[in-house]
Amino acid sequence: MMNEEKSVSYTTTNTYQTLNTLNDQTKNIWIVCHGLGHLSSFFIKHFESLAPDTNYIIAPQAPSKYYQDKRYKYIGASWLTRENTELEIENVLNYLDQVYNKELSSIDLQKYTVVLMGFSQGVSVITRWIARREIPCDVLILHSGKIPADVKHIANQPKRVFSIYGNEDPLISKEALRQQQQLAKSLFNAYMEGVIFDGSHVVHEASLQQIATTVLNTL
Repeated sequence: MMNEEKSVSYTTTNTYQTLNTLNDQTKNIWIVCHGLGHLSSFFIKHFESLAPDTNYIIAPQAPSKYYQDKRYKYIGASWLTRENTELEIENVLNYLDQVYNKELSSIDLQKYTVVLMGFSQGVSVITRWIARREIPCDVLILHSGKIPADVKHIANQPKRVFSIYGNEDPLISKEALRQQQQLAKSLFNAYMEGVIFDGSHVVHEASLQQIATTVLNTL
């Protein structure tokens, strides 16, 4: 008897969330990828403090949902795991491509400031996407996550790169931070600017607001 793993391709459908309206007043377009255990419908609420007339938010949804507790009450999602990682990466990138094409393929992106942001596991997703698909952006925000070692080259360089993390984040050691800074230095022409806040492994809305008001308005 021999056990053999095979694969099959099929068509599937996934959701995503948007916040505000893309119109003549819009200046900034954000594509934001949530972390492990999040849902885009809740994650996008972290961007409600941004000026609604000038910021349009697109929040993709990780495809693999699961119950987070034994009462089957709370639902979370994961982008990928270490099982069949390359296959899962390709599936996720294909999905992000479709979201991007549906939302942005018919508009002139030169008129906007494009912001790509990932939180926690979303950092690995967003950096693989811009590396493998050469997705252009003006500002890249890496929030409390890790750039994967398989990201070797960024063709379309962002103008500004930010690293946001909490000074009490148990998932970010000094050594891990040092390695990330070295990797970022090899990947980006722009210096990776650190934004440190008092707190743990959480989305820090004040830091996002700071970048939106003091950086995006100057680009």
